[in-house]
Amino acid sequence: MTFKNNPLVSVIITTKNSERTLDLCLKSLKDQTYKNFEIIVVDNNSTDKTIEIAYNYTNKVYNKGPERSAQRNYGAEKAKGEYVLIHDSDIYFNIDSIKECIEIINNTNVKAIILPEISVGKGYWTKVKAFERSFYVGNDLIEASRFFNKQTFQDIGGYDKNLTACEDWDLQNRLNEKEIKTGRAKLFLKHDEGKLNLFGSSKKKSYYSKWINIYKNKYPKISKKQFSFFERFSPKKIIQKGFSHPILLISMIIMKGMELRSVRR
Repeated sequence: MTFKNNPLVSVIITTKNSERTLDLCLKSLKDQTYKNFEIIVVDNNSTDKTIEIAYNYTNKVYNKGPERSAQRNYGAEKAKGEYVLIHDSDIYFNIDSIKECIEIINNTNVKAIILPEISVGKGYWTKVKAFERSFYVGNDLIEASRFFNKQTFQDIGGYDKNLTACEDWDLQNRLNEKEIKTGRAKLFLKHDEGKLNLFGSSKKKSYYSKWINIYKNKYPKISKKQFSFFERFSPKKIIQKGFSHPILLISMIIMKGMELRSVRR
C-alpha cells in the first residue's frame, strides 16, 4: 500500500485504570493497515494492570495528571508524528481508521478530522446509548475532531486543561473560530461503554457537571444548542427512528432527561 504522502502518525491513548479495555484498544491499533504510526500511552496513576498492558504494545508510556486534557497535551508534546490521533482507552479502531484519515489528508486541505463512533457493550441501557449515538452521526454540533495536524493542534493551544468534560467541543469551537477546515471520516470507531445502567449514567454526568458548567459559561450561545434536546435529536430523526424502535426511543428520552437534569445548576 502506497500513499502520495506517507506521514508519521502519533496515536495518543490516555488511560486511568483501563485494564478492561486497553488490550483490545491497542490491538486494534496494531492491526491497522496503515503502518507508519507510533503508539503513545499517557497514564494517570493507574493502580491496576494498565501499565503492564501498555508496555506489551509500546515503550512510549508516560504518566501525567491531573486529568485527560493534560494527558493528551503531554502526549502531543512527546509525539514525533506530523499528525496526532488522540483518543481514550475504551475505543476500538476500525482496521482502516488511520488509512482513511491519511487518504482524507492527502486529497483535501483539512487540518482536523472527525471520526464517528458507535457504542458497544452489554445490557439494555448500553443498547439505548448506542441508539442515542446514532442520532449524532453527521451532527457538527455534537461530534468533534480526534485526528489533527500536530502543528495546528499546538498552535490553537491543545485541550483546555481546565476542562474534564466538553474539552473536545471546546477544541472544535476554537478550530471553527479560526476557520480551520475539518474533515469527516466514514468508518466508525467502537466505544466500549461496558454495562451501563440508568442511574450510573446520570451519576457520571453529575460528576462532570462542574466542568460542563465551566464550558457553558465559556460558550453560552453554542452550548445552549449543544444541550438542547431538539438540536441533538431532530424531530425528523425522532420520527424515522422512533417508528422502528419506539421502546428504545422512550428509554432514550428517560435517560437523557435524567442526564441533563443532573448537570443543571
